[in-house]
Amino acid sequence: MLLSGCGISIEGTVGGEALNNSSNSPGVTSTSELRVIFLDVGQGASQLIISPSGKTMLIDAGNNSQEQAMIQYLHKYGVNRLDIVIGTHPDADHIGGLDRVIRNMDIGEVYMPKVTSNTQTFKSVLEAIRSKGLKVKTAKAGLELKFDDKVQVRMLAPVKPAEDNNNMSAVAKVTYGNTSYLLTGDAERDSEKEMIASGANLQADVLLVGHHGSKSSTSERFLNAVNPKYTVIQVGENSYGHPTKLILDRLAKHHTKIYRNDRQGTVEIASDGEKYKITTER
Repeated sequence: MLLSGCGISIEGTVGGEALNNSSNSPGVTSTSELRVIFLDVGQGASQLIISPSGKTMLIDAGNNSQEQAMIQYLHKYGVNRLDIVIGTHPDADHIGGLDRVIRNMDIGEVYMPKVTSNTQTFKSVLEAIRSKGLKVKTAKAGLELKFDDKVQVRMLAPVKPAEDNNNMSAVAKVTYGNTSYLLTGDAERDSEKEMIASGANLQADVLLVGHHGSKSSTSERFLNAVNPKYTVIQVGENSYGHPTKLILDRLAKHHTKIYRNDRQGTVEIASDGEKYKITTER
């Protein structure tokens, strides 16, 4: 399951030794592992999740310029069908590649928050969904998605409507055995406050840092609630100053191990339900 030409970093958590290194070919097969792959799509975001039984879920698909790269990634991992597709919110750097993905793959269910945009990117995604005879299901807090019998996927946000698209981001917590991942899209402090107030269990071993490491996200209170061991920042070359020093310092203070697409390429964090195996592209 290791990426070709990868540098390998192996970490053990949840009270055990790290998983043994392996070199299985990429592909969707039944294994004992949950694979969460943070794809390197430059200044954008996309996560591919492959369950132990071979079920697949894609959350976001990078910017418009990443359409072909997304198709190549899916082929690389042996994905011909996506059981679940989630577009976290209408920003182009998250859903830009989704129209191409939807048109070229067998798709099960599509989830997006109840928010609209007048951009051509958003319209293209909706047209692709309609062209496959699919309907968009509303992503919102409290939903539990049917994915894999052994893997729980629960939506934690948006908790309530917000004017800002980022704070309407779909946030999903993925739990497998004693391991967990919190995937946050571009959720900012207001959404983080709502998630905390909702009483949801936010603790997760792996945190996708909100909004590419912007200072608008990953508040101290939210980070305390999640208490992650590992954090991933999906970021590429940009003029926004992402990730900000404020957030990097905050993560360092919490002693999390930080992974970044701009420095390490695609990052895969696999779990057997007790321990993690972490693989980086470089």
